[in-house]
Amino acid sequence: MVAPEDDPRRVPRLAGTTPSAGSGRFSHSDRTGPVLGRSGKVLRYRVAVERGSGADVGSFADGVHEALVGPGSWVDGGRLRLRQVPGATGHDFTVYLATPRTAGRMCAAVAVDIRVEGKPYTSCRGPGRVIINLERWRTSVPHYVRAGTPLAVYRQYVVNHEVGHELGHRHERCPAPGRPAPVMMQQTLFLHGCTPNPWPYLDGRRYAGPRR
Repeated sequence: MVAPEDDPRRVPRLAGTTPSAGSGRFSHSDRTGPVLGRSGKVLRYRVAVERGSGADVGSFADGVHEALVGPGSWVDGGRLRLRQVPGATGHDFTVYLATPRTAGRMCAAVAVDIRVEGKPYTSCRGPGRVIINLERWRTSVPHYVRAGTPLAVYRQYVVNHEVGHELGHRHERCPAPGRPAPVMMQQTLFLHGCTPNPWPYLDGRRYAGPRR
């Protein structure tokens, strides 16, 4: 059982320190998940956690599933379905949970600089790779925390944002102050008057903002 102080549905961030680096090698979940979505092409994804990060691959897989199953996730459009497959199985993309240093290296390898003030801060996507920064997975971001937004909401956002890039979506802007932030807005860095929102679909309809 998860203690209340460690339940991402209840707290805005987890206590304790985040390892800055791990082994650089990954353990993959051996789970085969259900098909998510009602219609469209099935994209298969794997889930992997860096060894030495202190994170559990099963728990991370649960978090990724919660983000992608919705309601409100990318599968709600009816044009694609998603399914987790084991690490040794053919796949379309992999969702990695990596320590900041490893995430920084993986993102730099696809020409994405995730540093803020010189430190690996954000997450990123490269072809076939969704790379989630462990520090953000554990501690969210200051503006989410100040608003008391549960960590689970940030996790849903960061998965749907980076998977959105894998699906070909680009960054968007806040449509108006007080409106929900589009999932493709860089909510890790700012909200610009919008409110936190982890979903690409709201009330069954695609919700988007102006292109950056």
